Amino acid sequence: MQLIFDGHLDLALFALAYNRDQRATVAEINAAETGMTDAEDRTRAAVSLPALRDGHIAVCQSSLAARVAPNSQPISRLDLDFATPEMAYASAQGQLSYYHALQQRGEIRLLRSATELENHWQQWKLNPSDTLPIGIIVSMECADPILGPWQAESWWEAGLRSVMLAHFGHSRYAAGTGVAGGLTTAGYALVSELDRLGMILDVSHLSDESLDQALDHFTGPVIASHNNCRALVPGDRQLSDEQIQRLLERDGIIGTVLDAWMLVPGWVHGTSTPGALSLTAVADHIDHICNLAGNSHHAAIGSDIGGTNHMPGDFQTAADLQHLGPILADRGYSHQDIDNILYANWLRFFQQWLPETASS
Repeated sequence: MQLIFDGHLDLALFALAYNRDQRATVAEINAAETGMTDAEDRTRAAVSLPALRDGHIAVCQSSLAARVAPNSQPISRLDLDFATPEMAYASAQGQLSYYHALQQRGEIRLLRSATELENHWQQWKLNPSDTLPIGIIVSMECADPILGPWQAESWWEAGLRSVMLAHFGHSRYAAGTGVAGGLTTAGYALVSELDRLGMILDVSHLSDESLDQALDHFTGPVIASHNNCRALVPGDRQLSDEQIQRLLERDGIIGTVLDAWMLVPGWVHGTSTPGALSLTAVADHIDHICNLAGNSHHAAIGSDIGGTNHMPGDFQTAADLQHLGPILADRGYSHQDIDNILYANWLRFFQQWLPETASS
């Protein structure tokens, strides 16, 4: 079975917002949600730590996710929006604490350095098993929990290694999915501080203008942890060919997403169902990135696994990421190409850009 490195998951968010014990199996999580109606994907969970082990997903980036929206009126714990930066900070700190608690239980291993990543990967490579911890590199999906550029260093010291400036809508630092606009004054200052620290900039979710400005201003390592291709599915959540080329020029990695509305055009939230949609659509986006690059060195997986109600019909748990290898082989990808896409590109990138040691 192939080892896999997934560029984007939201394990802590699902645990704390959905009250899902990520140590349970997917079947156990879904059984516990029987009769719950507060979210469309209740009883349709597809990710948990046992599912990741079943799929030999040895390492993933997993997020801290919270936003600031002073005028929002959240009605449940599922909402990401908070009235103040301090509240968003507290929520993200809670998610980070969840990762620390899982680490203390031996369920995960927080990877802050290239050395820790290499040692963890070798352990999985030599003896993969259903008892090994999952390696997690902590990312932040929307920078709102960073109270100001002055606080970014404390997040770095706490183990944060990559940052998205915005999510859906406007953040305090940039414009995100569904809105227009560029970086704010604070956004430029934060980008400079992330650059100084050696933080990885993740351009996922940025508006076109914000993405261009961020890439113009930031000189360090860049990724798009979970993005698909606008040439195949129109919309500002996808990367245009020009944006992909800018990332290729920076030696960036682009993780392809499994969310159905990003895989095929015309998906209607709450109405469309997976139907005949299959993981071959994921391969279509990988193909497009590889064709633009002229090689397989920049395409990867950033699954963003959510509920099976908006995942491909042949995808039921994280372990089904294993099906991507045979799909790519059927399209003529070599063993090395498949290795690159399923793990080696992310592994190479993070080995290069994580600090050598955790104290670096």
